[in-house]
Amino acid sequence: MVNNHKILIVEDDSFLIQMYSSKLEIEGYKVILASDGEKALRIIKEKKPDLILLDLLLPKLNGFEFLEKLKSENMNIPVIVLSNLSQKEDIDKCLDLGAKDFLIKAHFVPSEVIIKIKKVLENF
Repeated sequence: MVNNHKILIVEDDSFLIQMYSSKLEIEGYKVILASDGEKALRIIKEKKPDLILLDLLLPKLNGFEFLEKLKSENMNIPVIVLSNLSQKEDIDKCLDLGAKDFLIKAHFVPSEVIIKIKKVLENF
């Protein structure tokens, strides 16, 4: 299966990067990787991803700061937050900052995350 969607994974855990990259590539997505928020912002300008899968606990620029930057620069790219943080205030903050969905890592397997990605891309 081939599609032309580019997914930017912003994650600093190499195991998760490998796992999600493999699953997304099998589904036909082109995967772009960034291990911190600053690098992700540079990549966005250059590669223009169709969707961002974002961790919150990142070096240099955390996920909240990253979402604030995206919003302030009017970068209209759908973001799905994939984090271990599960406090209601963290979830609400991300959604208020423009995230399309918030997934708690421990509650979702990669195939479920891919279903969420497809839904967001269909509706964007």
